[in-house]
Amino acid sequence: MTPASPPTLPAAALRLFPDHAASDLALADAAPFVVGRLLEDGDRADLAWLFGAVSEADAGDWLARRGGRQLSRRSRAFWQLVIGIPGDRPPVPAAGDPSPAAVALWPL
Repeated sequence: MTPASPPTLPAAALRLFPDHAASDLALADAAPFVVGRLLEDGDRADLAWLFGAVSEADAGDWLARRGGRQLSRRSRAFWQLVIGIPGDRPPVPAAGDPSPAAVALWPL
């Protein structure tokens, strides 16, 4: 994840990093941490910024390498479906059972 020019995290997104100085959150240096936090807790504006700063392929690579450790099970399942990364697949449902996507997003 090496962007051409390191984008600055928007001021509004700093609310997700209360214990960190803005200067420590440069995407070039803290990409794994920033990507994880935004995918887990970011709102629409945060995610729009993230996918403008990081390609979907890079986000998918992050998800494949780190998503299992840094995202909740539900968030990981959601982003695997959105980005199209194979992951933990639920069993094929019987007639009348919820869809595989619903099972992946709401496993409990």
